[in-house]
Amino acid sequence: MEGAFQMSTAAGAGRRADAVRNRQLALQAATALLAEPGAALTVEAIATKAGLGAGTVVRAFGGKDALLDAAVAGLLEPVVQRARDLPHQTSPGQALRTFLAELIAFQAAHHAITDQLGGLDMPATTALRGDLARAGQEMIAAAQGDGTIRTDIDPAVAATLIGRTAYAIARSRPASQELSGAFITVLMDGLRPQPPPQGNTESARPRKTEHSHSSPSGQTSNQSRSRQLSTP
Repeated sequence: MEGAFQMSTAAGAGRRADAVRNRQLALQAATALLAEPGAALTVEAIATKAGLGAGTVVRAFGGKDALLDAAVAGLLEPVVQRARDLPHQTSPGQALRTFLAELIAFQAAHHAITDQLGGLDMPATTALRGDLARAGQEMIAAAQGDGTIRTDIDPAVAATLIGRTAYAIARSRPASQELSGAFITVLMDGLRPQPPPQGNTESARPRKTEHSHSSPSGQTSNQSRSRQLSTP
């Protein structure tokens, strides 16, 4: 009896070890496919990449959505943490500039995160995207607070503007650090506080009306009016 129990325990431990191994292989394969432009994020493609059967991949995570959620969350977690850490390491303006460069590089390396994940149930990914957006808005607000960027744009609006344009740059092919750097420079220049408009003293000066001579009583001379109307 004791020997049978020991064999059963060993077999159970072996199955658990296999399950952990399969889960790790499937997760690694999904993460690798997320970095391959144009790769299909199907259970079959993930299973082939992992060297597993499709049924094994499904059993490891319970479904494609849960597997991709775990893979994307694993990629986003260090990005979110970096966005939280940067403001404590440098000035608000430099933190924002550095974050933009790193965000563009991340997006350029993982097109599939946006291209192929619409409509999937990915709660961990959704939560991390929200955390990333908030961290970006906090960086923008800090840069506004120290006068690095203009204050006439709401931080949420600025974050949307930055995010959409940065994504467009990230999708350019071939990827170019020169293009990315130029974009960030132009963007930061556009966000810089604008000097107050200079008043035009000439345009502000009241214009003199020709041929309008007031009489002592304050009324326009009828004779002057007649001359104006008869002038060709």
